[in-house]
Amino acid sequence: MSNVFGIGFVLFFFGLMIIFAIVDRRRPGGYLRDLPAFSQLKHAIGLAVEAGHRLHVSLGRGTLTSPQSAVSFVGLSVLERIARATSISDKPPVATSGDGALAILSQDTLGGAARRMGIESDSTAGRLSGLTPFSYAAGALLVVHDEDVGANVMIGNFGSEAALINEAAERSGSLTLAGTDTIPGQAVLYATAQEPLIGEEVFAGGAYLGANPMHLASLRAQDWLRWILIAILLIGAVVKLTGIFQ
Repeated sequence: MSNVFGIGFVLFFFGLMIIFAIVDRRRPGGYLRDLPAFSQLKHAIGLAVEAGHRLHVSLGRGTLTSPQSAVSFVGLSVLERIARATSISDKPPVATSGDGALAILSQDTLGGAARRMGIESDSTAGRLSGLTPFSYAAGALLVVHDEDVGANVMIGNFGSEAALINEAAERSGSLTLAGTDTIPGQAVLYATAQEPLIGEEVFAGGAYLGANPMHLASLRAQDWLRWILIAILLIGAVVKLTGIFQ
């Protein structure tokens, strides 16, 4: 029974996404509230291209067979958008991750973006920097210090090791935009990142960077589901208080 309910929920959500993708074709993104973090990122991308700096995208350590895969795929969509935006730069973005499959996907994402833009891809731009939390952070530190990085984007599954990467970015004077799906990681990033993404803001990255119209439709669908759940809770509370079905 629970499996049927889960499948029905997914189909309902997917149907809402299709409806909103069709309805909002003429005004894409017109209802999005302002998130300063993504505005700062767009500005940093422009400055990096002009100055010949590199952008560093850190994808965390989420495995693709676990619930952490959701935020990892968001990081990959952001990486793809950044790769397209910096296609005219002499230095393509570099991606670090702490999972082998995620590293392979980052290489494929960067290569695919380069092919679509008609430029040569860099096979070393997607890197596996370490398999344990602090070896991963140590590998990312080398990129921040040695790769002439102008901005750091951290979107993925992080723990307390994220503080080390943010510290390195702060010392190098580069912008850091960061978001994660873990509570300890969010606490660390809120205290150390220049532009932290709070809660579900991290899952809006694709929509705010214009990766795909379906990203925008998914945000609209999430908003509608919230209102539906709120209505169900209120109706349930009223029914409980009045004792209609006792």
